[in-house]
Amino acid sequence: MNKTEKNKKKTQRNRIFLIMLLIIVVGVFHNIVNFLADLSWFGEIGYQTVYFKRIFAKLYLALPIGFILFFVFLLYFKEIYKKFLSKFEIGEEQSDRKKVGIVIKVLSFVLAGLFSNRIASESWMKLLQFIYGGDFGVVDPVFHRDIGFYIFRFPFLVDFFAAMLNILVILFLVTFVFYLVLLVYKTPSLMSEKEENSNITHLYPGSRRKNIKDKVLEMLVEKGRFFGSLFFVLVAAKSILRAYELLYSARGAVFGAGYTDVVINLWVYRFDALLAGMMALFLLFRKKNSKKALAIAVVLMVITNIGGVVAQQSIQSLVVAPNELSKEKPYIENAIKYTNLAYGLDKIQVREFDIQENLTVEDIVKNEETVSNISLNDYRPTKEAFNQLQGLRGYYKFNDVDIDRYILDGKLTQVFLSVREMDKSKLEDKAKNWINTKLKYTHGYGIAMAPVNQLTQAGQPDMIMKNVPVQSTYSDLVLQKPQVYFGELSSDYVIVNTKELEFDYPKGESNEMTGYEGRGGIPLNFWNRLLFSVKEKDFKLFISDNITEESRILIYRDVLSRVKKIAPFLTYDTDIYSVIADGKIMYIIDGYTVSSHYPYSERMEQAGGLNYIRNSFKAVVDSYDGDVNFYIVDDTDPILKTYAAIFPKLFQNMEQMPEKIKAHLRYPQYLFDIQSQIYATYHMSDPQVFYNREDKWDIPTEMYQGEERTMESIYSTYRIPGEKNAEFLLSIPYTPKSKQNLTGLLIARNDGDEYGKLLLYRMPKDKIVIGPQQMEGKFSNNDKISKDLSLWDSRGSEVLRGHILTIPIENSLLYIEPLYIRAAGENAIPEVKRIIVGYKDKIVMEETLAEALNEIFPSEGKEEQQFSGVQKPIKTSAEVSLTNEEKIKEANRKFEEAQEILKQGNLGQYQQKINEVGELLKQLEQENDKRE
Repeated sequence: MNKTEKNKKKTQRNRIFLIMLLIIVVGVFHNIVNFLADLSWFGEIGYQTVYFKRIFAKLYLALPIGFILFFVFLLYFKEIYKKFLSKFEIGEEQSDRKKVGIVIKVLSFVLAGLFSNRIASESWMKLLQFIYGGDFGVVDPVFHRDIGFYIFRFPFLVDFFAAMLNILVILFLVTFVFYLVLLVYKTPSLMSEKEENSNITHLYPGSRRKNIKDKVLEMLVEKGRFFGSLFFVLVAAKSILRAYELLYSARGAVFGAGYTDVVINLWVYRFDALLAGMMALFLLFRKKNSKKALAIAVVLMVITNIGGVVAQQSIQSLVVAPNELSKEKPYIENAIKYTNLAYGLDKIQVREFDIQENLTVEDIVKNEETVSNISLNDYRPTKEAFNQLQGLRGYYKFNDVDIDRYILDGKLTQVFLSVREMDKSKLEDKAKNWINTKLKYTHGYGIAMAPVNQLTQAGQPDMIMKNVPVQSTYSDLVLQKPQVYFGELSSDYVIVNTKELEFDYPKGESNEMTGYEGRGGIPLNFWNRLLFSVKEKDFKLFISDNITEESRILIYRDVLSRVKKIAPFLTYDTDIYSVIADGKIMYIIDGYTVSSHYPYSERMEQAGGLNYIRNSFKAVVDSYDGDVNFYIVDDTDPILKTYAAIFPKLFQNMEQMPEKIKAHLRYPQYLFDIQSQIYATYHMSDPQVFYNREDKWDIPTEMYQGEERTMESIYSTYRIPGEKNAEFLLSIPYTPKSKQNLTGLLIARNDGDEYGKLLLYRMPKDKIVIGPQQMEGKFSNNDKISKDLSLWDSRGSEVLRGHILTIPIENSLLYIEPLYIRAAGENAIPEVKRIIVGYKDKIVMEETLAEALNEIFPSEGKEEQQFSGVQKPIKTSAEVSLTNEEKIKEANRKFEEAQEILKQGNLGQYQQKINEVGELLKQLEQENDKRE
């Protein structure tokens, strides 16, 4: 080969190398950009160690597995290739050996990369849990292993043996194809080597081909023995794991291993494992009669499993079914015990509610904190009202209404609150340019808040925080940073500290402008501008003259996405709630540790099949700076302890949570709803009662806004009978299965040291206590109520019924339901026009709660019984007992609301508000005339 040809070949190789390098760069470029952007973001937010731990955990798993698999594949493929050559006593040219060697290396590298990447991506956390996972201090009743084995180790073992089986199948298929390709490729040369000197092949041309075919089959059988041996090893391991899976069986009377599972199926799996292990050894060490041995093994395993199925059905039908309770009793006890443990129901405190129904006026007055916090509105109509009255502009939106409590003027006050966020999809089309969406309209503004028990004269929420800039009725409710840069609707990136001032809030005919003063965001130097313009596929970010060295880019502004980006392996509640703390709006996100591998615990299929759950941590996100903090709430949870051991810089102790945030923690409704559903069955501790479902409970239904639906758990503020002070509580009533009388009230406590404690008030079994469904039926059947409802419905308006509240006071129960009327019109807001109260056999519907209570609990000769702070009057006539000062304030409030409604173009609502203002002014004029 001359020098010119060598140079040509070298040039060709260089071109091929460059093309391959370009393909690799293009393939990984996206990943490199994302990695660098994430590296900057995690560094800015302070969780870089968590990010590196995740990356290195995958590398720790992928690299050794990939390295081992590469050499296993490489040596294996080389060995079968050499055996092929030696079997037929042929050689290879050096160029052919190089080609085959390259093919073998590439194939080994590709297979090792695919397997190691998949195993690392899917099982890295399971491996870390396998290594760091501890004990629960509870053992299962069948194998007597600690629960930690099933939560932390069992899932990894299942994945591991599944991966090994996949590798084995791929190896076998590749081996078969490898031999087939070599056979087809080499057969012509093998046929021609000796055919010229062979008389037999001249007489019988097919004999040589048959001889080659027999040799190839012999080689495949030899490999089959090897693969068969490994296969039976994996079958033995799988059978052992299947024995553990009996603890999640759904075949018996309860969830978990039942009588037949333990007596029959467990031993079938054990025999399968023993038989598979013996066959693995037999195939590995005995070459003769391997085909027969393989056939015998398969037949025996089939017979064993068929026999197991027959035995299982026979035992179930002939032994268990006639005596199911006695046979299944210990397993029912297991299911009750372990389900309650897994869902945290073993710590429920049960109290008997000695219902007397003997409330007096004095009892109502004594429980003023309870009565004054009774919710006369609901979060859904409140959300409509907030958006209609406080939306101010089309691009503002209240995404959700949260329920919380604040100490206002020294009193515990339950409130509705919602954040006014920026919804840029509602901007005018012409305004949706790059400068507006990325540099100018960067944040929402402020909050709307209203006590749950206070309504305006029109029956709408009486707001104590509203407008822009934010106006607050109370001096201790102040927002120093009302701007919302991070929220539930903030899905895009924005750039702050640019040459463009940011829109802050509307101000009459103009707009108030501002600049960002927070510490959030990534500085946009030259390289970061280039990096994020590529990541966001937005070249304007790189070339814009408005961006300076002082500018910062805010990404992952959606608070839920933000915490998921930091710790995607954790489970989060989607019901995010906001609080006011230290002059800022803070978001609290409930976090859960979950598993579906808790033995004997019934799975919640509607919750993704989990059968263990703890609200073990809370995430707090600053709406202005974007800071994220994870706080441990339940330090006894073994799963959270494992995560904390894996990521020591991720969680903070509860003591480090600011007190102003700690005062607003809520027991999560999602967890409470799961627990209440499970407890409706698993409160039965007696196996016989449980087996017969004699005392199963239901969550009642209610009529809500014209539809019958299952009652929601509700946050309420009242004093638990026997306790000193009112508390912020989450509760749900229970009724017996297929009945409507009240049998229990499940309560979750939220305040101080009582946070997280569950309490069940059980109604006496010797009394029929009226339930919410029955009371609501009484409401509907009341002559006055039904007549009024029909009348209002016939006038073109829509009558809507709100939640019915079950309020315990002393040893009695009050039922309260607000009644809404929605006027005709597209933007009409449902307004509370009446309050219905039920107590024993008394049903009252009045315009205010105070009036209803006065009627149910008469003042016994007194001219009027005052329930201070219960509710401001709804009506607007002269019958309302308001002071002149209150009338002036109410008129001002009504006028402000009217102006806000006018901006939205709702003339009907505007006229209604103006009429109410006129009515108040008329009353003031009359009062003035009387004095003169």
